[in-house]
Amino acid sequence: MEGLLAHCDSEKLTREGLAVIPAPEATATFQPIPHLVLVNSLLETLSFRRISVVKDEYAVSKDGMKLFGVMDLETQIEGCRFSLGIRNANDKSMRLALTVGYRVFVCDNMAFNGDFTPVLAKHSKHFNLLDALAIGVDRMQRNFEPMRLQIEKWKELQLPETYAKLVIYRAFIEGDLDAPKHMARRVHELYFEPQYPEFAPRTMWSLSNAFTSAFKELDPIPQFKATAKLGEFLTAMN
Repeated sequence: MEGLLAHCDSEKLTREGLAVIPAPEATATFQPIPHLVLVNSLLETLSFRRISVVKDEYAVSKDGMKLFGVMDLETQIEGCRFSLGIRNANDKSMRLALTVGYRVFVCDNMAFNGDFTPVLAKHSKHFNLLDALAIGVDRMQRNFEPMRLQIEKWKELQLPETYAKLVIYRAFIEGDLDAPKHMARRVHELYFEPQYPEFAPRTMWSLSNAFTSAFKELDPIPQFKATAKLGEFLTAMN
């Protein structure tokens, strides 16, 4: 199962599919952002910086209020392509936010470098969407080089078997990672019985891909949330 999957609590949509999702009426204190308007505005912001999007996919909650998406960029690093994660909520449950990530070529795993960072304080009627997105994209671009260095470090970081098991234990049994506990067994299987030769080395890189491979089996929105927490968790463990 690759990419964002459509299951019971959220629905996978193409960019065109976002057009049929209505936004609620604005109020004196809250300005909803139609999901398609947000996506098109972000594409425009990226194009101003000559950043091309080669693939994008979105997951929307059943009521249409929450959006999570990922845009894979033309920019590449060894074995990966940089991505931007985006989230939006028109029910006041979350702030509009972006995060930087990457897509692994060999397995299509999606990973984020950290949690989503808000690009505006609130959906007020006075904010300028393009200005807010420009600030957010500039912030994300500054994270490209640190993320590349982190991937290189993880590829070199050898893990004793006991330590890899400890990381999985800390993530799920002790609850240090905000992800379903039943994923522990699947991550264990994917790490100790790797499906791709690229993940045969016993490294933090292989372990991170065991996590993201397992997360692809989650519903789309839980997948985004768990993946967004993973980078910070693994960084804290090494």
